Amino acid sequence: MNVYVPILVLGAIAVAFAVFSVIVARIVGPRRYNRAKLDAYECGIEPTLSPLGAGRIPVKYYLTAMLFIIFDIEIVFLYPWAVHFDALGFFGLGAMALFIFNVSVAYAYEWRRGGLSWD
Repeated sequence: MNVYVPILVLGAIAVAFAVFSVIVARIVGPRRYNRAKLDAYECGIEPTLSPLGAGRIPVKYYLTAMLFIIFDIEIVFLYPWAVHFDALGFFGLGAMALFIFNVSVAYAYEWRRGGLSWD
């Protein structure tokens, strides 16, 4: 149990700081509400008046987000692998080859869907 005490203390400090920050922001912060601040923000697209309150968002936004996630995850895994390449040996090479194959499949899907054509 003594091993977990620092983790619990750090968690309690984090929760206390979050609660304290929200309370102080409510008390000290300005209260200037207007219609523009209460509207939903959807990447610069004006919201439409559909029955559910949400309009159609072009697929281009999702394709761009998917492209970012593909390359972001690729870098997150490639950098530590490159740092410890010599220690991982053949198993690390095989695992990274499988990972690169999976990323290539996602990249090919993105390419086929037109996510790389910037018009």
